[in-house]
Amino acid sequence: MNDAVVGSENADAPLSGEGAGGHGHAHADGQAGHQAGHHQGSLLKMAVGAIGVVFGDIGTSPLYALRDTFAGHHPLPLDQLHVYGIISLMFWSMMIIVTLKYVSVIMRADNKGEGGSLALLALINQHTTGNRWGKGIILLGVFATALFYGDSMITPAVSVMGAIEGVAVYQPEMHPLIVPMVVTILIGLFLIQSRGTEKVATFFGPIMLFYFATIAVLGLVSIAQMPQVISALSPHHAVEMFLADPFRGFLAMGAAVLAVTGAEALYADMGHFGRSPIRMSWLAFVLPALVLNYLGQASLLMRNPAALESPFYFLAPDWFQWPLLIIASLAAVIASQAVISGAFSVTQQAIQLGFIPRMTIKHTSTAAGQIYIPVINFALMIAVILLVLVFQRSSNLTAAYGIAVTGAMLIDNFLLAVVLFKLWHWKKPLAIGLLTMFFLIDGGYLGANLTKIPDGGWVPLLMGIAIFTLLTTWSRGRALMRQGMAEGSIPLEVFTKSAHSSATRVPGTAVFMASTVAGVPSALLHNIKHNKVLHQRVVILTVHIEDVPYVEPAERSTVKDFGNGFYRLTLRFGFLEETDVPAALRTVTMCGEAFDMMKTSFFLSRQTLIPSDKPGMALWREKLFAWMLRNAASAMEFFRLPTNRVVELGSQLKI
Repeated sequence: MNDAVVGSENADAPLSGEGAGGHGHAHADGQAGHQAGHHQGSLLKMAVGAIGVVFGDIGTSPLYALRDTFAGHHPLPLDQLHVYGIISLMFWSMMIIVTLKYVSVIMRADNKGEGGSLALLALINQHTTGNRWGKGIILLGVFATALFYGDSMITPAVSVMGAIEGVAVYQPEMHPLIVPMVVTILIGLFLIQSRGTEKVATFFGPIMLFYFATIAVLGLVSIAQMPQVISALSPHHAVEMFLADPFRGFLAMGAAVLAVTGAEALYADMGHFGRSPIRMSWLAFVLPALVLNYLGQASLLMRNPAALESPFYFLAPDWFQWPLLIIASLAAVIASQAVISGAFSVTQQAIQLGFIPRMTIKHTSTAAGQIYIPVINFALMIAVILLVLVFQRSSNLTAAYGIAVTGAMLIDNFLLAVVLFKLWHWKKPLAIGLLTMFFLIDGGYLGANLTKIPDGGWVPLLMGIAIFTLLTTWSRGRALMRQGMAEGSIPLEVFTKSAHSSATRVPGTAVFMASTVAGVPSALLHNIKHNKVLHQRVVILTVHIEDVPYVEPAERSTVKDFGNGFYRLTLRFGFLEETDVPAALRTVTMCGEAFDMMKTSFFLSRQTLIPSDKPGMALWREKLFAWMLRNAASAMEFFRLPTNRVVELGSQLKI
């Protein structure tokens, strides 16, 4: 393990070494824009932008949601009782889960303007530190993060495949070409990620606007041929279906939930667009368009049961079939793009919060949040293509899709419970009533999807468990490593007095990176032991990632002067900020003099881990942690340190 890269001297995770997880389709250029710019531009312009980024996932659900209810793994009879019942169930799910739960309640729980489960966990942590159940809530959040990665693999596969399958609807002889076409489109989508999506993103809003307008008009035309279908929106139809056919009605929930996939994206992208534009786009435009399209599909199925092959595509008249295919395919690619960007964004935040090893993060534009993470992009591309090749049809993939979505939604309820009781102090009857409704609905949806485990539901569960193991192993391993290093550390006050008189002082500044604010970093001990010199100014630097998205410039740094040229400096960053240490050092004026990078050397400790039978972690997890540490990006890259000013000193450590 001699090639282990720096792992110990990185940013401390808050949350007592446990960190926080996040999920949701957080769009990368969304979550990292500074909150000061959140509401730039008119409300209408922001609302159009939100339509392009936030609603791609839920907007492409009409491609497969209703079809899979009557032609999926647990098909319902195609009659008025079940068609009206499912439309009623979908409509009220959108009203309760999306409009009430996310838009009206959860979006009020922002962390300085930022949304997403990761921001919510950080907010909760500020009020629950020390609670015996606090760790359990954090672990739930980590599992939600793990499920999100499963979701971000399935969404591109199911969305693009659902759209391209329209080719076979209109030209059945082209069916063998669907999988090659889907794979080609997806490879192209992943290959352009490294170039950045800023320019492409400007077209997302207008394209999605046109897509929603199109599906609304197609729905209206179909409704006009059977206006009585509008009565399906009444909740009594859903109740009637469950009473008449309870078992099949329950199983049908597994497909009906596809109508609300992507609901959590509204909350996750709040930081970019703001609460009002997202609410406006949903209530005034997206929700009506989706409802009209589902009603139109229901009308078509009642009039022509043969249209079940693809009720979405058969809504189009002959002359509009190919244009609809192109519009739907563009919408599916946009939905996929938002999820891929979200995977980059969530990964960056999880790295900052100490749950994922450091990775190379490339900035694709001057916009702070336009990032590209090669490892994540490559892993997602392989996973998505494998899913397409293994499952072959979107209806096979939707079985896998539901579990990831419903699992994440159920976890959001636990987080919301903490917010309602601990942060907002709601009256108990109101909070309990609301939470009971959310738990019953989300629990029912998850239960219905669990019946699909043999049909593909095992995929997100397997992915979730594997990723959860990696995230918790990294977090626990770092905590043990810091603990091991702290055991043999010397108080800085003692060290400065003895070191000052026993070592030769040389000109310049030495910055020693330290993972904790106590003791002497091992790199400093090794330097004085082997080189027997000290720079005129010695700065021990710790980087803290706070529980807030951004840290005010005035609170960026604190310095403690130990005399004789020794300083302990702490730099604070928000969990959405880039940890650019040289840039932050230029603003520090309390360490005797300003920092000149040409006269500053950075000393990092390179730890080689030796798995041992010491209590703490199972041996296989210690080996897994050591492997993750070896493959992490270097602290030099992560902290943006100048490559020609870095010195690494190695040591061995048992955990």
